[in-house]
Amino acid sequence: MPRGEYLGEFEQMVLLAAARLGEGAYGIAILEEIQERTGTESAVASVYAALDRLERRGLVASHVGAPTPERGGRAKRFFTLEPAGAVALSRSRNALDSLWDGVELETDGLV
Repeated sequence: MPRGEYLGEFEQMVLLAAARLGEGAYGIAILEEIQERTGTESAVASVYAALDRLERRGLVASHVGAPTPERGGRAKRFFTLEPAGAVALSRSRNALDSLWDGVELETDGLV
């Protein structure tokens, strides 16, 4: 496989969060999903930067929803996992699973 075809860790998290959220996947919701499930803090700008990269690669698609009163009339940009994104996630998972196969690490309270 050519270099650069595997997803980075944060890209995987963004794609997985979008997949979990389904039709409700927009920037802040994706950020909150990542933070709730991983316990890590991320900047919303990082999420949008990753989403823009993923969209340019054809792994997600976006559309603008209807304006909402709670956002002062501003519309949300929703993201959908594309089939190529699902393939990329599966490929990354398989590669990592293969690398982890048979590896045992001594963590003794480090994790």
